Amino acid sequence: MKPLTVDYCGELYTVTGPDEFGIGREADLSIDDNPYLHRRFLTISSDFGMWWLSNVGTLLTATVSDSTGTVQAWLAPGAKLPIVFQTMHVMFSAGATTYDFTISSEDDFFNTAVTVNDSGGSTTILPVTLTTSQRQLIVALSEGVLTQAVPGRGTIPTSAEAAARLGWSMTTFNRKLDNVCDKLDKLGVAGLRGGKGKLATNRRARLVEYAVTTRLVGLDDLALLDAEKEQGSAPDADD
Repeated sequence: MKPLTVDYCGELYTVTGPDEFGIGREADLSIDDNPYLHRRFLTISSDFGMWWLSNVGTLLTATVSDSTGTVQAWLAPGAKLPIVFQTMHVMFSAGATTYDFTISSEDDFFNTAVTVNDSGGSTTILPVTLTTSQRQLIVALSEGVLTQAVPGRGTIPTSAEAAARLGWSMTTFNRKLDNVCDKLDKLGVAGLRGGKGKLATNRRARLVEYAVTTRLVGLDDLALLDAEKEQGSAPDADD
């Protein structure tokens, strides 16, 4: 098999096998000394003539997408995925910090392309219809990742910090977060709900990972945060 290249913060690592390539706090690719990060969280290994990305941790999850953001998967503890794209983006959160890196391959087993519509834009991964305030909530949570000062590392605010950024009460923020997570969960987005209808405890991180990797929000949407302050009006009451 042809070697892979892992790019984290501009540092390139070549994966040739046959040994596993570990990613974590203390691994072949040492991401950070973040105590919330597993010593070995992800591994890249070869099997059945293909490269595989495995989650060998016990608590953390990772969001994986292709270069266009049109294909996205949630890699839970114990799960593994074949690396079938020439470019694969991996994003995960440990504590309040979100990390991302890229895996590049010379092989292209499964190619994807973005469908262009008449207006010149691209279609989204799912038919997600968001109100303005719902999009503002996602942007407020994603701001630190979208504007990360250190490549490959971003921060996710607490609910209180995001509510203050928007000028909302905690009651309003939590209600809208519930509604957004419920809407995406019904569309099949994994990781936003716990067992028996309960919302997942790490849903803010999962929501940010999904929104950023699928291009649901981007840098252009940051203007919505300033618009909220300028308007000084209460968010929609019906979403």
